[in-house]
Amino acid sequence: MRKIDPFLTALICAVLLATVFPCKGNATLILEYVTDACIMVMFFMQGIKLERRAILENMRNWKLQGLVLACTFLLFPLLGVALHALAPGLLDSNTWLGVLFLCCLPSTVQSSIALTSLANGNVAASICAATLSNIAGIFITPVLVSVVLHTQGVWSAQAITDIAVQLLLPFVAGQLLQPVLHKWAHRNKKIISITDRSSILLVVYTAFSHAVVEGIWSQLDLQSIISLVAIDVGILLLVLLITQLLGKACGFPSRDEVSLILCGSKKSLASGVPMANVLFPASIAGFIILPLILYHQIQLFLCTLIARHYHTKHSSDV
Repeated sequence: MRKIDPFLTALICAVLLATVFPCKGNATLILEYVTDACIMVMFFMQGIKLERRAILENMRNWKLQGLVLACTFLLFPLLGVALHALAPGLLDSNTWLGVLFLCCLPSTVQSSIALTSLANGNVAASICAATLSNIAGIFITPVLVSVVLHTQGVWSAQAITDIAVQLLLPFVAGQLLQPVLHKWAHRNKKIISITDRSSILLVVYTAFSHAVVEGIWSQLDLQSIISLVAIDVGILLLVLLITQLLGKACGFPSRDEVSLILCGSKKSLASGVPMANVLFPASIAGFIILPLILYHQIQLFLCTLIARHYHTKHSSDV
């Protein structure tokens, strides 16, 4: 039996803590400054960790890399918009915004690579695809959010400034300092991982504190939560099916097919939570990240099952 992810447990605890003891008053202002600083540190570390060399060495497989990007930034938004058009009444408007925001996010890095390795897939291609997706997401996701959500203020002058200061500049600084700090980052991966996850938990707590004050749990009943889970699962299953069919239609070897499926179906919690904090008003940020938190665990569970299936298949081929 698969153990419960400690990070998932911590996320749930952050939501529960915000529900019982939401941050209020002057403490909220202080916490917002702290979360802004944490977001900048996270994207600085991403700049150090994401290797340009990994992209350049695997760009020759342009068909695979292009399909991963197309699934991440085109297929997902189309599916989200279609589901919203077909069943707008399943969720309240703010939670639907969260689902659509989820569809605009880049792929994950760590879990995509780890699961591709578990499946005996093309790890080098997954490193390239996941890295390229995250770099592209810094630029593409805010534009997609503005186009898909049609929300006023998302692509305002203030939003552009916030993205530049909190996301882009720290990331570029990390990239520029990568030759100097990459070995240090590699030696301290555990400390960096703990710092990243702690930052995400702090942002989640802050966002849900605002949401609780705004009455999130009076607006989301059990039926709404079940509907949200069903939508998350439905989107993931559709993408998994489509990526598998695309891999077969393109004649990809099984190991490349694994990379397409596992990278093309993921959405990054590490990028999504801070981006939501930057792009959306504090009053609705909790609604925005809830679909992503649920999707995060659903994707890990289902994709682990898929990775194990491919591992068995590839082992029997040897």
